[in-house]
Amino acid sequence: MSNSAILLIHCPDQPGLVAQVTEFVHRNRGNIINLDQHVDRHVGQFFMRIEWDLDNFLIPPDKISDYFETLIGKAYGMEWQLHFTEKRPRMAIFVSKASHCLYDLLQRHGTGEFDCDITAIVSNHRQLEYIAERFDIPFHHIPINRENKTEQEEKTTALLRELNTDFIVLARYMQVLSDAFCRTWSYRVINIHHSFLPAFKGARPYERAFERGVKLIGATSHYVTADLDEGPIIAQSVEPVSHHHTVDDLKRIGKDVEKRVLSQAVYLQLRHLVLPFGNRTIIFN
Repeated sequence: MSNSAILLIHCPDQPGLVAQVTEFVHRNRGNIINLDQHVDRHVGQFFMRIEWDLDNFLIPPDKISDYFETLIGKAYGMEWQLHFTEKRPRMAIFVSKASHCLYDLLQRHGTGEFDCDITAIVSNHRQLEYIAERFDIPFHHIPINRENKTEQEEKTTALLRELNTDFIVLARYMQVLSDAFCRTWSYRVINIHHSFLPAFKGARPYERAFERGVKLIGATSHYVTADLDEGPIIAQSVEPVSHHHTVDDLKRIGKDVEKRVLSQAVYLQLRHLVLPFGNRTIIFN
């Protein structure tokens, strides 16, 4: 696969933005592979994702950021990210005791659906260590309690930095991350919530859903922020249920939805198709 560059951009909406960005690529002999843009008229913001082939591009990859910021970004008040498809993302997975999301992520990685490296499986328990051994992925047991939380999170961050980890996936990791950890890994921690947010937050969601006689159950994948379960939503899905379903039925159906929604969010992250903006996300095609 040839190497390409991807720019994710947002800025105040104004005339000529698409022309300026595409001309930057064109005049430096870049071949545009994909372009998607959106204007939110309610907030007056412009959003764009552009990908181009670097084979004949005149600007060296390590200089593209400087050129783009100087020529376009600063002039139009843009906030932007630059990614290269040649660089394989590096993902860490955090788990506790539930294994269904972990198995699904590892299976998708093993079959090549997820084009990334898994740097580590981190857990506050040892129950799933055997899965890491089975898939030959380093397992790190880092128990956390109220007294050692700060120390253990700092240890975790040091480990992930040593492993050059780009982002973290919480595969049913049953620990609330501190505000400091969330700030350090801002927009780089993806969580799966066993509920169609914002309903049924907190513990025992399926029991509470059963008691309410819900007709839909779902799951939500979102970026983690200091506000519990309030981060920007990346993906959601639901499944119909009825009074015939027991609590165990809801849990079984719910696990399938959780796996599907979490994998969708990870796929979007790996392809650089997600642009956070405030407490929302723009998902590009």
